[in-house]
Amino acid sequence: MTIAQEKESQESISQEVIFPPGDLYSDEPPLETELHLRQIILLLQCLEWLWRDRNDFYAAGNLTIYYSQRQRKSEQFRGPDFFVVLGTERKTRKSWVVWDEEGKYPNVILEILSDSTAKTDKGLKKEIYQTTFRTPDYFWFDPYTQEFAGFHLLDGEYQPLQANDQGYLWSHQLGLYLGIYQGFLRFFTADRQLVPTPEETAQQAEQRVEQAEQRVEQAEQRAQQEAEKAERLAAKLRELNINPETI
Repeated sequence: MTIAQEKESQESISQEVIFPPGDLYSDEPPLETELHLRQIILLLQCLEWLWRDRNDFYAAGNLTIYYSQRQRKSEQFRGPDFFVVLGTERKTRKSWVVWDEEGKYPNVILEILSDSTAKTDKGLKKEIYQTTFRTPDYFWFDPYTQEFAGFHLLDGEYQPLQANDQGYLWSHQLGLYLGIYQGFLRFFTADRQLVPTPEETAQQAEQRVEQAEQRVEQAEQRAQQEAEKAERLAAKLRELNINPETI
């Protein structure tokens, strides 16, 4: 092969092999159903609202995690339905690139099961999250069948989490329970209180205001009733030529 032919061959190869740019956006497939989308949004809203004063975590849904040891985005990547990384800067990202994030992997991963993904979520992905990611807490949830399971990494292997009497599973990493509430997976505090969305928080505040107003109104009504009762008694005493002021 002549030098000119070799050069032409190299140029042809360079045109065919195009590596992704360093700021590649997440390239995850569309979500399975509307319920999958609603579930992811719900988890994000609740956790970010609960931790609104914290800047040391990152939570995302349906976002690609790149983890190639050769630092190539064309190799080794996964896209969990929902994950949380602790001890990192809270900022917007296009994707999670392990080698750009001090080698950090998610502390918590949740996969939302579907007919087409359940086998992979329970098999291949579970193995990757256990052995390669070494993610301490792994959960899966089916919004249709309500199947819910969780695992905690112990001595390099996932051990099933045991549910409490309410069916909640404890996340060691988040310091929160996860449990089913009205058909969706929700967070609960250590004392088993539902972690609300911002909208639910506003509704609760409105309810407290309404309840306070009702108590004030009831107190005013009782006071008025007592005043009317006292006036009737005073009128009766005056009919009997008794001055109520002297009693």
